[in-house]
Amino acid sequence: MTNQALIDALREADAVQFGEFELSHGGTSEYYVDKYLFETDPDCLEAIADAFAERVTPKDKLGGVALGGVPLAAATSVAAGVPYVIARKQRKEYGTANLVEGRLEDGEEVVVLEDIVTTGTSLVDAIEALRDAGATVNRALVVVDREEGGRENVEDAGVEMEALVTASELLESR
Repeated sequence: MTNQALIDALREADAVQFGEFELSHGGTSEYYVDKYLFETDPDCLEAIADAFAERVTPKDKLGGVALGGVPLAAATSVAAGVPYVIARKQRKEYGTANLVEGRLEDGEEVVVLEDIVTTGTSLVDAIEALRDAGATVNRALVVVDREEGGRENVEDAGVEMEALVTASELLESR
């Protein structure tokens, strides 16, 4: 799948919006990529899952970052025929009290999936949680890199990050 096809899918899902928006890290932006719109649109979700599936191998396990990375991991798991785990933001206080949900073997290679990376904080937190649970994490796949320092922070954590689309590409033909 080409970058333009993914950009078109994001736009057709009305996930790219313009105006003034506050971002989760406290900054503001003239555009917003609404993960809930692209992740709940079946055509867009399928396009993303197919693009991610092209980038994983049968020996990979996927790791979805809660909340936005979970539907991406589930859809990609089905498209690629590989299992996944979920990296929680906080340890639950009941049941098994796991920070990572799903079957994970010590030393298993996990490719982490995330929706949008701005500063990379939530992705790095998920990488650390997966590593603490015994996973080996060297790669992350993201839908949109906002190009605001997130890639550098993820790479500082020793993880190669590949984005399906960058903010520059997404905004190029605005």
